[in-house]
Amino acid sequence: MLWSAGGSVRALVLVALLSLCMLPLLRRFGSRMLSMASEVYSPGTHSAAFITCPNHTVALELARGIVQRKLAACVNIVPAIKSVYEWQGKIEEDDEVLLMIKTRSSRVSALTEFVRSNHPYEVAEVISLPIEQGNPPYLKWIGDVVPEEPTSTNN
Repeated sequence: MLWSAGGSVRALVLVALLSLCMLPLLRRFGSRMLSMASEVYSPGTHSAAFITCPNHTVALELARGIVQRKLAACVNIVPAIKSVYEWQGKIEEDDEVLLMIKTRSSRVSALTEFVRSNHPYEVAEVISLPIEQGNPPYLKWIGDVVPEEPTSTNN
């Protein structure tokens, strides 16, 4: 009986120590789960836009201008793509650089205007697709960085 009581005490002490060690982990996990569950994203609020550039220098200048003007939260520069397309009746092949842009859908028009004004191509590629779903904290970050489209006040 004495050994059994000692074993129970040891087991209780072991459980208490394990609980104390696990508390920070459980707290972190619980707060992350609560954060993910409490963030609601409306599909299509944000968009991924794509732009091709003739070289890295142009791509970097456009990317910096886009982010500095808060037209996007992030621009990825993807080097060394090969584009095959028809231009003025001929099939062309060019080495290009791709920009992958994450922004609010409401800012795609302003993004397009910026690119058209600053891109060396006669007809710059600017296409966008709505983001239907993704990592909620990342989507929230895009919304935090890129302001809503300014509303015009015509009086």
